[in-house]
Amino acid sequence: MATLLKSNPATPASASKQPQTQMLIVGAGLGGLCMGALMHRAGRKDFVIIEKAGDLGGTWRDNVYPGCACDIPSHLYSLSFAQKPDWSRLYPSQPEILAYINEVAQEYELRPHIRFGTTLAKAEWDEANAFWRVDTSTGQITARHLVSAIGALHAPSIPKLPGIDAFAGKSFHSAQWDEKVDLAGAHVAVIGSGASAIQIVPQIAAKVSKLDLYQRTAPWILPKFDRPLTRLEQVLLHRLPGYKSLFRAGLYAVHELRMPVFKGKLGIGAQAEALARIYMHSRIKDPALREKLTPNYRIGCKRILVTDDYYPALLRENVEVITGPIAEVRPHSIATQDGRERPTDVIVYATGFDVAGPFRRLSVIGRGGVALADVWRDQIRSYMGIAVSGFPNFHMLLGPNTGLGHNSVIIMIEAQARHIMDCLDQMDARNSRAIDVKPEAEAASFADIQSRLANSIWQAGGCRSWYQDEQGRNVALWPGSTLDYERKTRRASLDHYEMQ
Repeated sequence: MATLLKSNPATPASASKQPQTQMLIVGAGLGGLCMGALMHRAGRKDFVIIEKAGDLGGTWRDNVYPGCACDIPSHLYSLSFAQKPDWSRLYPSQPEILAYINEVAQEYELRPHIRFGTTLAKAEWDEANAFWRVDTSTGQITARHLVSAIGALHAPSIPKLPGIDAFAGKSFHSAQWDEKVDLAGAHVAVIGSGASAIQIVPQIAAKVSKLDLYQRTAPWILPKFDRPLTRLEQVLLHRLPGYKSLFRAGLYAVHELRMPVFKGKLGIGAQAEALARIYMHSRIKDPALREKLTPNYRIGCKRILVTDDYYPALLRENVEVITGPIAEVRPHSIATQDGRERPTDVIVYATGFDVAGPFRRLSVIGRGGVALADVWRDQIRSYMGIAVSGFPNFHMLLGPNTGLGHNSVIIMIEAQARHIMDCLDQMDARNSRAIDVKPEAEAASFADIQSRLANSIWQAGGCRSWYQDEQGRNVALWPGSTLDYERKTRRASLDHYEMQ
């Protein structure tokens, strides 16, 4: 049973101040909107969402680069309780995902709850009154519960290359695409060969005069098999009862079956690598180029990429794959360590995101004036990526170690949001004002995750990736199945939480 903390005798509940809102959600991406939608569905209309930008959508609002799309099928990359029957393709593009996000916001009447252009400056736990005092760029808000829905993919990572500030041409990160820059006839350098690069390169290769792709590490690539949904599929999705759910369940099962690759099962991993090599050999006939594009680590260690048009783009005469390290960026060129210098008009940094940084930069002050940044200074840890001991009524969506490499992250978001709703329900049932995860529950959760990560492909696969922090520790991904995560987070166990 839960340990009931004694109320502060100097401030009895009857004399305490009441917060302005029951819940403050930080971020109006898919996570924050899912949380708001579940609050709305439960009849809990007392919540506020703050969003630093001028509109909702999160990463799908910010990433507008050519070819931007999701590598999870449309019907799986959507909320289970807000299924969209009229996706145009098997895999959704950025404009279609953003339109869906706006549809969700409209269906659950979320826009009136959102304060745009509002950034969280500092959140401090008020122990006497059991609520959060949150300083924002537009004023202070007090809230019983604080939910971080900031996501992990919103802080662009720019490599620290010598001479980068002296470049005289145009340069920008893929997540900050400059649509005013005309690439027609330009000599473009794309630095990076990850998930965004494989989408950008095929879209711009035909319009630029020369495209230099600077690849530090070759990715494992499998075919995407993207296609428009057929007319029959569209009709069935619209009119046949239960077909949407069945279609989604089939996609879910196929993706969940990929989990053994990430658990380091050598036989399954070897089969996946063989398929990837067969795919490459069927598209790339030049042995020298194949050698450049063949990874030197086990499949799954970095994100497995899916694409149908990347390899054909690399075969164009105006495209060169460069694997030599960059020595220096010069005002009008890029020099590599082999002594080559290539003229450059535009640099596109397709170099991913700083995943651990946003967690550590959260200005959240818990019990006893302890800062979350200090708690996480040496190692980021939490309870199931949702709660941190010593920070009552503070909840996270897509917190540490809850990302996925094999399935739709929407599944994790929903599990976390349902867990938070259960916290609220159990507090109401006990007339409690605060809920805090026990230190021993947090420690057990963290230890379990670390033990499973130790044998995973991410730690033993022979590569560095954006999943890892500066010490090489995986802070981003969940090391198990989504079924396992949903089971463990289904209820806010009273053995794991204490209430006040």
